Amino acid sequence: MRKLKNSELDRLSVDEFKKTEKSPIIIVLDNIRSLNNIGSVFRTSDAFLVEKIYLCGITATPPHKDIHKTALGSTETVAWEYAENTLDLIQKLKLDGVVVVSIEQAEKTVMLNNFTPQPQTTYALVFGNEVKGVSQSVVSASDLILEIPQFGTKHSLNISVSCGLVVWDVFSKMRTINV
Repeated sequence: MRKLKNSELDRLSVDEFKKTEKSPIIIVLDNIRSLNNIGSVFRTSDAFLVEKIYLCGITATPPHKDIHKTALGSTETVAWEYAENTLDLIQKLKLDGVVVVSIEQAEKTVMLNNFTPQPQTTYALVFGNEVKGVSQSVVSASDLILEIPQFGTKHSLNISVSCGLVVWDVFSKMRTINV
């Protein structure tokens, strides 16, 4: 077996990516401190055709060398916008008919493996600060709380890992529903 070269992967060009229909997934980053995590979220978002990323509060915005280091150019493909206040953004998204889903450990969570996205529905997936998680006000305003099942001794995952797991899971379930 031979590894494929990048030239053999048949990836979209930047122009093709921008014209391609996106997944009905929006990512909201609630006060993320690490620029490397932000860049990783951009890269995951590019991989799964995420509609848009909202960078909220203290979350840094491109261009920045530490974001670029992990984003590898995906800040040029994925649509993004800065919002000063996460809760204000969440309320606007809900008025637009978007289902707001915080990724958190809270009362009455739905385990990710038990979540089934609904057809023709756009979901805003909210990921929180590396230490404090998603702010309580945003959790309280969310339509749903998803939790990633974990079985070891630690109680959390890195935000970029959480984003990769959740976006892949939701994306793949949406593709199955729409096939």
